[in-house]
Amino acid sequence: MKADTEPMGSESYGGPVVSANGLIFMAGTLDEKFRVFDSSNGDLLFETKLPTAGFATPAVYGIDGKQYIVIACGGGKLGKPSGDAYVAFSL
Repeated sequence: MKADTEPMGSESYGGPVVSANGLIFMAGTLDEKFRVFDSSNGDLLFETKLPTAGFATPAVYGIDGKQYIVIACGGGKLGKPSGDAYVAFSL
């Protein structure tokens, strides 16, 4: 993390997934966000709010040559609301 960015940190209830080109995908935090980091320098590249906490490890898959990443948004731990959504992104 660069010194000029706001510090962040949280317990995580899901592991990261790292792509072949060095992107790190994470979603297991209490703030209900899905994040993408650059593994070479730690820069936050993308962040979005999920419907409920994604206490899971993202899954990466491909269909017809296109890559996708999906996260289960089930929440339900540590006082967070429960959910039943899957959120997928194309890469």
